Amino acid sequence: MYIHVIKERVLSVEKRFLSPQETIDLTISNGVKKAGLSFEQMLFLGIFAGVYIGFGGFASITIMQTIKNIDAGLMKFVGAMVFPVGLMLVIICGAELFTGNNLMVFAVLKREITVSALLRNWGTVYFANFLGSVTLAFLVSKSGLLQGDVLNLTFSIAQNKIFQDPVVPFIRGILCNILVVLAVLMATASLDIISKIFSCWFPIMLFVLSGYEHSVANMFFMPLAKFGGMDISWAQIFLNNLIPVTLGNIVGGAVVIPFMYSRAYFAEGRKDYKVSIKG
Repeated sequence: MYIHVIKERVLSVEKRFLSPQETIDLTISNGVKKAGLSFEQMLFLGIFAGVYIGFGGFASITIMQTIKNIDAGLMKFVGAMVFPVGLMLVIICGAELFTGNNLMVFAVLKREITVSALLRNWGTVYFANFLGSVTLAFLVSKSGLLQGDVLNLTFSIAQNKIFQDPVVPFIRGILCNILVVLAVLMATASLDIISKIFSCWFPIMLFVLSGYEHSVANMFFMPLAKFGGMDISWAQIFLNNLIPVTLGNIVGGAVVIPFMYSRAYFAEGRKDYKVSIKG
């Protein structure tokens, strides 16, 4: 009798998050929806995502410059605490982020969307993320906020992102997007807004603190330094950072996680991979 009552109480508790299997299923369904967006939707939502990540990036610069002379590790940690707001805005307000959309590979593996539909989304969203990031960087450079210690730190960040060995940013890009797509999966599994916030915060804080490389964030940081007066060319921005980092992001977010998790969570013989969540 006592055990029966306990079981009833457990079953009556409201479900607050999805299981890993349910999360993958919902990610596949979301991938189908993303592939079905119009060019205009991808463009505008992609621009928003670039701006949102840039908002988090500039806020992290602003707070880091205030304590950079105290301790380097503490400076990085405080900046890492602020930066995740960008992904929170993407997830909760709705936007298309290239690195997060790497998870659409799940839908390809399940043959719910074609490779051409995947590449159409990636190409459009990547361009839109770049457009949004660069636009925000230009506006910030003209706002009067990019000066003094903020400007100096912006130059330092950009300088440290000009890699001579492409293997280094490539590997950092892999490690970065493993954490980014895990943050997206955690947010997908979360059924309330507070859980989504914490799901975004911890993995993104971790990748920033660790020094990994995120292509969309760099679309903001490096043009910001250029617009601020740093002697850096667009060729350097792409060849010494964005291209190898983007390739690394794709490996981490579109190869490592989807292919390994698909081996663990794709159930044999299942045909319905759409999950409906009632909230």
